[in-house]
Amino acid sequence: MKSKRKIGAAGRIIAFIDIGTNSVRMLVVRLNPNHSYSILTSQKQQVRLGEGEFDDDEITPEAIDRACVVCRKFADLARTFNAEEFIAVATSAAREASNQNELLDRLRHEAQIDVRVISGLEEARLIYLGVASGMHLGERQAFFIDIGGGSTEISVGGQHQFQILESFRLGAIRLTNMFFSETPLGPVRPEQYRIVQQYVRNAIIHTIQKVKLQKIDLAVGSSGSIMNLADIVQRSPHTEQNVPAGVLTYRDLKKTIDLLCALPLEERRKIPGINPERADIIIAGAVILETFMREIGLESITTTSRGLQDGLLMDYLSRMENFPLFGTLSPRERSVLQLGRSCGINEAHARNVTRLALEIFDSAKEVRLHNYGDWERELLEYAAFLHDIGSFISFTNHHAHSYYIIKNSELLGFDQKEIDIMANIAKFHRKKKPRKKHLDLPEFADNDQRIVLVLAMFIRLSESLDRSHAGFVQHAEFVRAEKNEVILNIVAESDCQLEIWGAEAEQRTFERVFQKRLKIEVITSNTCDGQKEEENISEMPMTSVKS
Repeated sequence: MKSKRKIGAAGRIIAFIDIGTNSVRMLVVRLNPNHSYSILTSQKQQVRLGEGEFDDDEITPEAIDRACVVCRKFADLARTFNAEEFIAVATSAAREASNQNELLDRLRHEAQIDVRVISGLEEARLIYLGVASGMHLGERQAFFIDIGGGSTEISVGGQHQFQILESFRLGAIRLTNMFFSETPLGPVRPEQYRIVQQYVRNAIIHTIQKVKLQKIDLAVGSSGSIMNLADIVQRSPHTEQNVPAGVLTYRDLKKTIDLLCALPLEERRKIPGINPERADIIIAGAVILETFMREIGLESITTTSRGLQDGLLMDYLSRMENFPLFGTLSPRERSVLQLGRSCGINEAHARNVTRLALEIFDSAKEVRLHNYGDWERELLEYAAFLHDIGSFISFTNHHAHSYYIIKNSELLGFDQKEIDIMANIAKFHRKKKPRKKHLDLPEFADNDQRIVLVLAMFIRLSESLDRSHAGFVQHAEFVRAEKNEVILNIVAESDCQLEIWGAEAEQRTFERVFQKRLKIEVITSNTCDGQKEEENISEMPMTSVKS
């Protein structure tokens, strides 16, 4: 059911709090009137709520004290941002505790927040939603795993729908308490590790059989344990070569586990890349991950910082009438639109430039100026939409500001190479003519540099053809390419001289990029009655529609 909550002129501030078995996390978000949101702060603090609990199903008084102090501080911080609403959930430690009500009552009185204890399956659903909404899966299906302090949640699904959701009473703190409490300071013997490994295998074996029936194109791991294991591998001199950052291979994981088990706790804390606060529970988390990967046959897993709190935000937005675009856009479209609106771009101009750039791209392919496909076209579309985003800082030199904002923003669903390409395209949409030596793509191949030069040229033309920001140019397309010349047809209303001058100023740059002269022909529209149909920008999809 859709929420009827309204967003005022100043926006609406919401705090999302995840009270986990190991840590408390908080995300404070402003929902903006233009259907975007801005993250105001993201906080995390270890509390070890489940420490000592799993022996007698009772959260210790000390752990409750720690959780209440942290939640009170977080809530006070959220209120300095004028938070109007708190969405707080508690997971494994709270749902299994016999003194659950004591924890919830104290949080209600001391932090003034009402906490909802969620089931394991609901936790798995929210994690899936938080992680999948930040990835570009397309037609692929992924295996998702999140290893918490008290439980492990897995799911199998695509971009918008899951096929499997499961929650297991397997967590880094839980297994540490069960199997390593007698020798917490020493190394972990091989026979100890095998006992824990068999325990995990027995717990997951029936689910593994269901997972193996699914098509798995990639694996994605969230949670602190998995990310910290990836950090350790990244800092290791024995890491496999040519493995992308944020990807953990099964071979590297096994080597890291052998290293961790061989060291006593104090030496383990000194391993490069390890979070010292996780050193006592990292092996238990590694057992869980290694067993899942071995049983399913996963050669590698991609890590992500997204998780339950992001799922809480996505779930909230999906229930609001004020965010109708949430369910209709891909994560890439949504993150580009979100970034543009957060920086207050001129959306009508951005859409006009995008529309013209895609027409130019498509017609240029037809006359064989390039042979690029859907991937390059999509990057052109997003770069065109964001090309003026730097005006958020200042108009002067705004193309350089656009480069910086795109390159350093968390654009969900894109890899770093795609972000770098889009940032460079935006950087050269005006002023300095693009040359390979000016591109900030030091590790890219020549074909990637060529992509930037070509796509930046298309945006320079498109930007020129909406120079007055009035939408006078209705269409632009290449109609013929001879040996030494290309003709660009422009369909426009009668008064578009500024646009023509702008396009003509790009002729020399075009010749340098394509080694052909550019001839511009203008066709005055006789069918336009001078009245433009008003568009509801907030309801338009991200992808431009070709006429």
